[in-house]
Amino acid sequence: MLTATQLEYFAGNTRLVDAVDFHLSPGECVALMGPNGAGKSTLLKLLSGDLKPRAGAVSLNGRPLSGWRQSERACLRAVLPQHLDLAFPFTAFEVAMLGRIPHHAGGPGPRDHAVVNEVMALLDATRFADRPYTRLSGGERARVQLARVFAQIWDERPEGPRYLLLDEPTAPLDIAHQLELMAHLRTLAGRNIGVLIIVHDLNLAAAHVDRIMLLRDGKVLHAGTVQSVLTTETLREVFDVHAQVLATAGQGTPLIRFDSCAQRAA
Repeated sequence: MLTATQLEYFAGNTRLVDAVDFHLSPGECVALMGPNGAGKSTLLKLLSGDLKPRAGAVSLNGRPLSGWRQSERACLRAVLPQHLDLAFPFTAFEVAMLGRIPHHAGGPGPRDHAVVNEVMALLDATRFADRPYTRLSGGERARVQLARVFAQIWDERPEGPRYLLLDEPTAPLDIAHQLELMAHLRTLAGRNIGVLIIVHDLNLAAAHVDRIMLLRDGKVLHAGTVQSVLTTETLREVFDVHAQVLATAGQGTPLIRFDSCAQRAA
């Protein structure tokens, strides 16, 4: 399990993450949601080890995050940041192969090539595998980067379950590829991988995740099942919107219809 207790993080005198508790179990998909500036990306960086908290602690599979060697940790958790620039003239296949670096010494072998081929096919990226990454469209680059992080945690590890942390991966994708990605994340969860995704589309999250955590001003305001978290009251409290929460026939999955923005407090 990936867990955090009472995490706090400051930028100067500004508290960006405020006493956050978190857990991500293998086999589940959790959405981290909230308005702009809520602290979502900062929290994800704390959970991944890219940032060190001022207070609190993060543990991975029962061991403090700082207690793992970097190579070990890279085999157990992969991170897709919101923004990632790459200026080198690598092909799309070579970029995806970067995800296999923790798994080999000196150069990729047959297993690494097999994994990258498999995940690129899964993410509809095979047809531009040999093209320069810098000449791809935004959506194509996004699928290559997804292939990279999928490849990084594709293999089971003796050290325990694996985790995938994604910061707004659907933003550059068209609707079809957004839906395909969410289905693939469910497949990964079925392979005993814990998935954390930052996403803004409430309806997309509601249809595909197990739990939702709503963050605002660095604090967790609500966390739980989709049905318990996505209510008219919580949406107004967290996002300043008037919305109707409907249920789809037969499934009970909330369907959210937005009416207007709520008046913000002065």
